[in-house]
Amino acid sequence: MGQTKYVFSMGELKRKDNSIAFASEKGSRDIPVEAVKEIYCFNEVTVNTKFLDFAAKAGITVHFFNYYGHYSGTFYPKESLISGSLTIKQSKAYLESRMYIAKAIVQGIAGNIHELLYHYYRHEKKELKPFLDWLKTEVQGYLNKDIDIKQLLFIEGQIWQQFYESFKYYLPEDFLVNKRVKRPPDNPMNALISFGNSMLYAKTVSQIYNTHLNQSISFLHEPGEGRFSLSLDLCEVFKPVIVYKTIFEVVNKKKLQVGKHFDKKLNYCLLNENGKKIFVESFNERLDSVFEHPTLKRKVSYNTAIKLDGYKLIKHIAEGKPFKPFSLKELK
Repeated sequence: MGQTKYVFSMGELKRKDNSIAFASEKGSRDIPVEAVKEIYCFNEVTVNTKFLDFAAKAGITVHFFNYYGHYSGTFYPKESLISGSLTIKQSKAYLESRMYIAKAIVQGIAGNIHELLYHYYRHEKKELKPFLDWLKTEVQGYLNKDIDIKQLLFIEGQIWQQFYESFKYYLPEDFLVNKRVKRPPDNPMNALISFGNSMLYAKTVSQIYNTHLNQSISFLHEPGEGRFSLSLDLCEVFKPVIVYKTIFEVVNKKKLQVGKHFDKKLNYCLLNENGKKIFVESFNERLDSVFEHPTLKRKVSYNTAIKLDGYKLIKHIAEGKPFKPFSLKELK
């Protein structure tokens, strides 16, 4: 099974015999093609059609990120798991059960944020109780009502906003955020959130690629041109589990420090190369960590859990089975 490789320096990716070579000012490094399943490019990287054809035949996905750490796009091989019949059923599900699926996703977000913060509440952060109660009662009450997609998206936005406001109770002052600013991020916390969300989105793109789902037909987010909107849907419930747990770890354990790992300019703030490397290492540890799956009764990684949510969605679309996204609470 191939691994995920990360490119942090400027350079060129190219084919060299039956290997991948990355050439930069630091020299050239060869990587056996069988050792790679994904490549993340976090700097200016040159590729040519010879390399892309080689990557496609080897089943390698290449994700590109811009200067600000935002996801730019993905090159992935021709889809081998495309299913016309499932696409038709997925379209039918959008028309007939969009709100059911979208509500399940928002309920998953609220539930996983609740479980994440309950850890801090138990460790003397009693100030979190009003927010935890709100997630459990009022949000659930809203979701039980007959609402439209705009109202649901408003509720989702409120969940995230109140989540950000809770940071002041358990994060150091250097990493507090007044408001969520994405393009470009304007402080260290916004930089971490943007970078982490972009990485999780790209990871979800790769996992959905390995299912029969159509990436362009989504339920919570509006299906849009030029983006994989279903990946936006399925990655949402994993943000508290993967992105924010990683952020809280690297911040509270002082693995990342504002003065050492961020480049601050007049109107933006970005992780520098060392900062990205530290974050990526912790992010990968989180993705690769395993838990006892409550249904499968075996060890499963969080990375695999993303794909399993795709399979759950397929079961709902094709067989009408209930759709319940990944839940931290069920792991207890």
